[in-house]
Amino acid sequence: MTNLLRGLCRLARPRRFARLPAVSEQEFNAEVSADGRFGASAITHPGSRSYNEDSYISCPELGVWAVADGVGGHEGGEIASRSIVEALRNVPPGLTLAEMIPEVRLRLRDVHLNLQAEAARRGRDVVMASTVVVLLASGNHFACLWAGDSRAYLLRNGLIRQVTQDHSLVQEMLNARVISEDEAITHPRSNVITRAVGAGAPELELDEVSDRLDTGDRFLLCSDGLWKMMGSTELAGILAVSGNAVPAERLLATALQRKADDNVTVITVQVGPG
Repeated sequence: MTNLLRGLCRLARPRRFARLPAVSEQEFNAEVSADGRFGASAITHPGSRSYNEDSYISCPELGVWAVADGVGGHEGGEIASRSIVEALRNVPPGLTLAEMIPEVRLRLRDVHLNLQAEAARRGRDVVMASTVVVLLASGNHFACLWAGDSRAYLLRNGLIRQVTQDHSLVQEMLNARVISEDEAITHPRSNVITRAVGAGAPELELDEVSDRLDTGDRFLLCSDGLWKMMGSTELAGILAVSGNAVPAERLLATALQRKADDNVTVITVQVGPG
């Protein structure tokens, strides 16, 4: 769960796993789905917390995947992240990437304004917001849109790169060279984000990156509950394991073994032949 500076689509083969090593003794679902060129695995867990403010959507049939990490406590954050998922679930099928991007921007803008209005109605100090990272894919190209510190990574030809850049206080300090990479990992304000759906100005700011798709590409979308538990080299090692049908489950298990103190949500997407 991050602090702020002042439903799912049909899944082809849902699976229930007994109990991974975890701080929380709750069971959870790992979802595995495929449609045409894309296969995906997705999973979420409260970690050591008593409730889960994360939400996700994994829809290979639409070419839409997203992770949302709620901000504002049990009710505010959970409602915010769920509102994002519900809005993305209703993206019309069959759109080109050029059509999908403005459609998603419009839907997230509406969620942003609705959350701000609801928070104002509930009280002056109420926060109802969520980070979001969205992966869109159609034809031979993809796009990522995001606000906050939920991340997207791309593993291609054995090399991993972080597609997104955090909207966070620590990232701003890194960009200004006020702190080092090593200092950023343990910085006491590493949970402070500077942008989110539902917070800030009435106009929602989403960053965007787009590129081509290659057969064999593997994407990882995750909340900060995962990436704060392991570095990119280790993430790449798990993503690259041959025959790993549910890499999301393995990534989550690793985070829980390390006593993840936040909600953890993971989506992996594999790109097949075009």
